[in-house]
Amino acid sequence: MSWGTTRVLGNGDAARYLTAVLVSGFGTAAMLLVAGIWVKDLTGSSSLAGLVTLGTWGPTLVAPLIGVLADRFRRRPLLIWLHLAMAALLPVLLLVDTAARVWLIFAVMVAYGVSFVLIDSAEAALVPAVVPGELLGDFNGLRMTVNEGMKLVAPLAGAGLFAAYGGHPVVLLDAATFALAALLLTLIRVREAPPPPSQPWTRQLAEGLGHLRRHAPLRHLVACTGDAMLLIGVNGALAYAVVDDGLHRPPEFNGVLGTVQGVGSLVGGLAAGALLRRLGDRRVTAVAAALLAAGLALRAVPGLVPVAAGTLAVGVGAPLVLITVWTAVQRETPNALVGRVSATVNTLTFGPGTLAVLAGAGLLELVDHRVIQLAGAAGAVLLAGWALRGPRAAGPQEPAPGPTTPQAAAPAAGTAERG
Repeated sequence: MSWGTTRVLGNGDAARYLTAVLVSGFGTAAMLLVAGIWVKDLTGSSSLAGLVTLGTWGPTLVAPLIGVLADRFRRRPLLIWLHLAMAALLPVLLLVDTAARVWLIFAVMVAYGVSFVLIDSAEAALVPAVVPGELLGDFNGLRMTVNEGMKLVAPLAGAGLFAAYGGHPVVLLDAATFALAALLLTLIRVREAPPPPSQPWTRQLAEGLGHLRRHAPLRHLVACTGDAMLLIGVNGALAYAVVDDGLHRPPEFNGVLGTVQGVGSLVGGLAAGALLRRLGDRRVTAVAAALLAAGLALRAVPGLVPVAAGTLAVGVGAPLVLITVWTAVQRETPNALVGRVSATVNTLTFGPGTLAVLAGAGLLELVDHRVIQLAGAAGAVLLAGWALRGPRAAGPQEPAPGPTTPQAAAPAAGTAERG
């Protein structure tokens, strides 16, 4: 365990925060899997089951509009109320018992997606008030490690509950985890500056976009992350072709490779903080791109060992690039703008990956999957070089820019209050 990880876990508020993430993440991972299975079970339609994911991720495409709300309220109370709202909304799914009421699942999944955007935006703004600046990378890494760890175990628990008792117990489990997470968030001690006076929605949205436009190093990092997520999206679209055409195994084998990638994500999440302090944003992004290049190339080789190694490399690289950009947003953005800037960054980084899934699926009808994988690997090599040539921001051994507004000083105030 690294020095940074030990310090984060030794911080009582940070530990409570991570526990809330773990608890809510368990229920969420179980529910998101079961929602699709539930729709499939009631309707017999694979297409409708697949649309459950679209309902969850769709709000990300308008995240900048939603993220403005995260800068209009104090973030800790907003997070508490969001978790309580989901705990109160989920029991609506107890009414689902026939195909005629499947629409309730879609409605709740859209609400889930909106809450994800708001929770991510509010968390991005609150975390610097809970965790000292030099530990932001370690905290973000641990947060991703917790989330990925839940994705390895919670879906199995959710599927088991559904197989034995149906969807209702999973609904109650998820509602309970949201309520418990809300309780844990009330125990965090943090002093937040009051939000600035409300301004027109369009002006607040423009301020968030303007910060990215003016901040060249952050803008470059976001562009690199978007490109990396595009490559990861293509990789995901080719997953079944790799297993079928490359390894000549049944589709269920993707579950094994998914576990391998999950293990890689755990490693990447735990290593991110130390790597950011040692290498800085640009070089960590370049390392992540190099891992993606190696992973994509290895997954083009028709053999179990290279495909597994490539999958592991992709698993390590993906969280590194995401944690780097999240930490940079928290470090380089005035606190009053973090919510809307974070939401905008999520759209710019995850949007290309969503489109790449569709593009990759279409290309498979025309081109062998190995050609696409190797082209993606070449693109990742170019991305690594481009990441290194980006504008220089405050590195891990340089002081970050001091606060320039009262709102920007809020994280320091929150840190000072913790005993």
